Amino acid sequence: DGQGVEQNYNLAVEWYRRSADQGHANAQYSLGYSYSIGKGVEQNYEIAVEWYRRAADQGSANAQHSLGECYYDGQGVEQNYNLAVEWYRRAADQGDADAQYSLGFCYHYGLGVEQNYEIAVEWYRHAADQDNAKGQCGLGNCYSNGHGVEQNYDLAVEWYRRAVDQGNANAQCNLGYCYYNGLGVEQNYDLAVEWYRRAVDQSSKHRNSFIECYLAQRGIDTLNDIKVYGALDKEARKGCKHARDYLKEKAETNAQATYRFSRYLRSQIDERAQEYFDRARSMGLDKQDNYPICGYCGNVSLDVLLCGRCRRKYFCGPACIRDAWSVHHQFCSRRRKKS
Repeated sequence: DGQGVEQNYNLAVEWYRRSADQGHANAQYSLGYSYSIGKGVEQNYEIAVEWYRRAADQGSANAQHSLGECYYDGQGVEQNYNLAVEWYRRAADQGDADAQYSLGFCYHYGLGVEQNYEIAVEWYRHAADQDNAKGQCGLGNCYSNGHGVEQNYDLAVEWYRRAVDQGNANAQCNLGYCYYNGLGVEQNYDLAVEWYRRAVDQSSKHRNSFIECYLAQRGIDTLNDIKVYGALDKEARKGCKHARDYLKEKAETNAQATYRFSRYLRSQIDERAQEYFDRARSMGLDKQDNYPICGYCGNVSLDVLLCGRCRRKYFCGPACIRDAWSVHHQFCSRRRKKS
């Protein structure tokens, strides 16, 4: 931990090993953990399992839970939910909060045991009462869905709040969902976006929820690709990495997303901009309403500019706008009157 000395994982492993070789359970667990995360030694799940097992056999709750995790994830051993549950239970019976949550999760989803919501709630509550954020979030999920308890959104929100106070990303996402839908709290898109943003800052798996809520906050029809990807392009240019990453992901299959991502890349002076623009054209961008073709000379490129008055017609630049103005100003006037 670098307490009282300069942090050095290699020396930490050396001293863990000396103690572990003498049968010290905590050192055996710590050595196993070092192999598991690859700090001070090359990552090796098989050796991690060996040391976890030695410590677990001596009753180390940390090692028992970690060994259960190895069986759950299939790291260093063949995946086996039944054995995962067995080791979780040994640690949970000793009061280990992480193991209590893991055991509750297995009961919740029927992994290694028969699905049983009531028992899941029991173990989640044991963990939550010890301020385990995952247990608190799990208990919140049970109240939200009516699993093992009577459905109660107010209590769901209460448990989510306890978990978000500890920075739990899943709870942040779930609290955002509650604000987005007005469940247990008054509907509030601004707070929903804020909680989704916190969640996605920790884990990209929450990005789609954040984007959906962000669009709803701005009253943007999610079925309108032009408005959706136009808004995300603007947000990406402001520095929102989540909007940028979402655009990039959707650019694989959607012409509007590909076009908007190319515009974003051009704003960043990224040489890939033209590549994405050409790809958007090959995906059928020319058949869509905001096809970037100059309304005067017919030039098609990334550099055409949208008329600042009508926000409908594109032009290569000031010269084309000036030359086309005798006709275009009538279109602009009609657009302004309609709006």
